[in-house]
Amino acid sequence: MTPNLLILGGTTEATALARAVAEAGIAGTVSFAGRVARPVRQPLPQRVGGFGGVAGLKDYLTTERITHVVDATHPFAAQMSRNAIAACAQAEVPLLALTRPPWVAQEGDTWTHVPNIAGAVAALDRPACRVMLAVGRMHLAEFAPNPQHFYLLRLVDPPKSALPLPQTEVLISRGPFTQADDEALILAHGIELVVSKNAGGTGAYAKIAAARSLGLPVIMIDRPAIPDRPQVAAPAEVLDWLRHASTDLGV
Repeated sequence: MTPNLLILGGTTEATALARAVAEAGIAGTVSFAGRVARPVRQPLPQRVGGFGGVAGLKDYLTTERITHVVDATHPFAAQMSRNAIAACAQAEVPLLALTRPPWVAQEGDTWTHVPNIAGAVAALDRPACRVMLAVGRMHLAEFAPNPQHFYLLRLVDPPKSALPLPQTEVLISRGPFTQADDEALILAHGIELVVSKNAGGTGAYAKIAAARSLGLPVIMIDRPAIPDRPQVAAPAEVLDWLRHASTDLGV
């Protein structure tokens, strides 16, 4: 059986994996959820859009004769990851997660951990301050109960509708960013507090390092729970897994 890989993408790790897979001559497809208007160009064929839940993904795996799935989605794309676990189990297709290690507080960090977006909203029920809100475009409306703050937003795509936050500045930019640039950004906007998901990895870490350097507090949104699954942290480990899995299948 020749490997035919499905990469559930949308991260820098997924792009690096697609490049490694293409260079190794392995057939594969990269799938995007479609939440970003201009996804990074991939060296493999790509598809955009949802699958239609567990049943839809199972049908796709069967119809397209997918032999292996790598979940390289964002650590907060928990529903997609849960669907992948269930669909792969039903279709009897091997699944591996390519994950970023979560950030861990270091000396000098002042973090307040919250379990989810609602927890971050609750933590902002406080006197007005200037906030760098780094939670992505999808969740901005949930912060409407706290209109007293100034919010600095850095987004890949512009908001699709007016924001329910009266004091905002929106920067359209795609990372990775540097610590020096984020320190300058924070100082230029007088930011007093950073709100961030614990995305992990290096691409979005600059704001966390900048907050530490400048002595700013961070409201850190912890990752959602995902059922246990095999996982690795580097594309090379995925290629090793594919080779061993192919050998086990008699290739």
